[in-house]
Order: sequence, then C-alpha cells, then structure tokens
Amino acid sequence: MLHNNSFVQSQMSLGQKLLHMHWFFIILLCITATVGFAMLYSAAGGDLDPWASRQMVRFALGLLGMTVVAVTDIRLWLRFSYGVYFVVLALLIAVEIAGFVGMGAQRWISLGIFNVQPSELMKVAVVLALARYFHGGSIEEIERPTFLIPPLLMVAVPAFLILRQPDLGTTIMVVFASIGIFFAAGVRIWKFVLVGGVGLASAPVAWFYLLRDYQRARIMTFINPEQDTLGSGYHIIQSKIALGSGGVFGKGYLMGTQGHLNFLPEKQTDFIFTMLAEEFGLVGGLGLLALYILLLFYGFSISLSSRSHFGRLVGMGVTITFFLYIFINIAMVMGLIPVVGVPLPLVSYGGTAMLTILFGFGLLMCVHINRDLTIGRRDSGDDF
Repeated sequence: MLHNNSFVQSQMSLGQKLLHMHWFFIILLCITATVGFAMLYSAAGGDLDPWASRQMVRFALGLLGMTVVAVTDIRLWLRFSYGVYFVVLALLIAVEIAGFVGMGAQRWISLGIFNVQPSELMKVAVVLALARYFHGGSIEEIERPTFLIPPLLMVAVPAFLILRQPDLGTTIMVVFASIGIFFAAGVRIWKFVLVGGVGLASAPVAWFYLLRDYQRARIMTFINPEQDTLGSGYHIIQSKIALGSGGVFGKGYLMGTQGHLNFLPEKQTDFIFTMLAEEFGLVGGLGLLALYILLLFYGFSISLSSRSHFGRLVGMGVTITFFLYIFINIAMVMGLIPVVGVPLPLVSYGGTAMLTILFGFGLLMCVHINRDLTIGRRDSGDDF
C-alpha cells in the first residue's frame, strides 16, 4: 500500500497537486499578510503608497511563485538543492565584491530590473543543501565526526560572509536554523555542547574582531538602554513607550501617536509589531501571535507527516526559520534581545524577505503534496 501511495503521488496531475495543497494554511498566510497591508497603510498615514501597495504586489507575485514551487516534483528540489545553494553563495560573494550600501550595510546587489538581498535567500538555500546532505546519510555515518565537516562548512562560509556585510540578525538565523536541521537529522546532543563550548570560548575574538562598533553599541544598549536615551538607546526606549501606551485594546486604528508623530523608528519594517500593539493593544498583539502559532503548528505537522527524510528536513528547516523571524523580531522590539534588524514575517515591508518566506512556504507545500512519496537515501532525484 505504501508503494502504491508513493506511485500515485508521483503521477499526480497539476490539477490534483493544486487540490492537495494545504489550503487552510494558505488562507492563514493571506490573513497574516492582510494584517501587514493594514499596518503599512497606517504607517503611511492612511495611504497605500509608498508601502502597502508595493507589498500587495509582492505578496501576489510571491503567492504565484509559491504555487509553482509547491507543484514542482520534490525530487527536482532534491536534485537541484546544491545548485540553488551555490548560486546564492555566488551572489553573496558578488555582494562582497560589487554590492551597494544601503542603511549603512553592504547587503544588496543589483540584477538589473530589481535589487536582491542574497543573505535572505541563503536562509532557504542552506535548508535545501543541508536537507539534501543529511538525506543521503545513514545513522552510522552521522555518528562519524568527519561526516559533519561538509555541512558545517556549508553553514560557516555563508554565515561568515553575511556577518561581514554586516548583518548579525541574518547570521543568527542561518546558524540557528541549521542547528535545528542538524538536530532533526540525528546529530547527538554532546556534539552541540562541544561546538557551543568552542563558540563561547571564541566570543572575545568575535567581540573585538568580528562585530562592528554599532553592533557592540547595540549589545551595550540592550544591557542598559538608558545610558544613551537620545542616541543608541532611542529606538528601544520609544518602542517600549509605544508598546506600553497601547494598553489592552490599543488607541485605535490610525490613532497611534508614537508611530504617526515619527517617534517610532523604522515603523514600516523592524518595529511594525510595536505600531500594531500601540494601535490594537495587547489583544491585537496576541491575535497576530495566534496566527503565527497556527502557521507554526501546521508547519511542524506537515514536516512530521512526510515519509521522506528529505521532506521532513526541508519542512523542519523552513518552519524553524519562520519561527526565528517571529521570535527575534518580537523579542527585539520588546527589549528582550539586542536590536539586530530582523523583519516580522509577512507583515514588515520588504521585497526579498517576503519572496524568501513564500519560497520557503512553497517548499513546505511541496512537502505536503508529496507527503506519502518515499525517496531512497541514495536517490539523487535523477531517476524519474
């Protein structure tokens, strides 16, 4: 019966694949994105331009791309996983050589008709590459320390390049999502402890030689934001004021004072959750969190239902990455962690981030459609 189900799924038509998509998950995506459109409309003072209208177009294009990714045979994604990774890695290297500076960081590269931020794309590319690598390994191979050297390099090289841009938030996301895949693949806990110990021992080196002055200032501001209320501590202090002033039910839509009087910095990107909480209060913030929790629940559920190891690892990697977006952004604006510049998924304004998230969810939908398809550990995807 298992082989019959696998054969049937591999022979599904385009229409059947569309019917097998997780439509409730997609509805949740649309509702969450609509919250983002509403907040971007508010951030512009009650105007669709310049943010909400562009975000709507990007979301529509992203949904179309997500559908294309979802209905593509999952074995094609297995075959081209390394190719996707190395193309994005090449773009990261190109940023190092010819990227342009925006907001004090060299993170973008022009591809002619549009600009792209390769560090965002790497969040999904590294998930694909690691899933492909561990899919081909047995439990006995994963036990060997030498087997872990290639995937560690797959993570370390882009993480180093992203940190140089500098982009500490994306570096953290790439590393921690990769840790989740290593764990899901069966790597023993003591190896994580060992690597973590090495990381802590090298922290002084990172502090003095890898972090930029403004990144060190952000960490010191996190420890004591009141030490420079009009300088490095200004953003987080204004964010906390806005969060607190929203109360339980908020000041009302389009009525937030911190945001509309421009006390709140980057209200359309990093601090959009603060703006939402000021206008809709604790109830509004919890409502958005409920949407996110539902998306995460279905993401992990889809991942665990996959019969192929590759599908499970891809689904887990995408869902963990989505969780990191949410956790880091909300913890950041609440002052629980230093400000590192991570957008709120589907809500914050941003093109590459939106398309990256929807590309990842396209892979998740692909895993769902092919959940009963079995793929051998040595199958490179070439024999179909």
